[in-house]
Amino acid sequence: MINYKPVSISKASFAFCRFGVAILVWLSFLLKSEVILGLVCLIFLLSAILKVKRAPMIRLCDVTINRIKKAPEVLVDENSIFFAHLVGLFFSLICLALVLFIDKNSVWYSVLILAILKTVAAFGFCPASKLYNCVLNGNCCVNNNKNGTSLSC
Repeated sequence: MINYKPVSISKASFAFCRFGVAILVWLSFLLKSEVILGLVCLIFLLSAILKVKRAPMIRLCDVTINRIKKAPEVLVDENSIFFAHLVGLFFSLICLALVLFIDKNSVWYSVLILAILKTVAAFGFCPASKLYNCVLNGNCCVNNNKNGTSLSC
């Protein structure tokens, strides 16, 4: 079992990061912009290297919006978010490579899939974080049936 490593960050910064990256991925898809997609890759890379407390989008919000109005803190699992950033980096790099080297409009649908996944994550159900918790911590979702036994989903 991997240890839970709690980190306290601003709730507003966490939301800004999640929704900001999702918006950037959508802009990349809608504008067919390799530059914006490259920026998303860079954000994921720096977030993985610097960890969640010092991630670029978190810091950007901390030095701007949070200076005006301080938001409450939220505890997050640094290890889970690190894994999610690595997965985001992996998928965004695949999308960028497809867009740069295949040069067909159809490859932009890979960016659409990334945008959908990132939007789902922005609204609180991060598939990569859930996968991390399920596989490494055995913290998979469990439903109780009418007999009182647990069933994994």
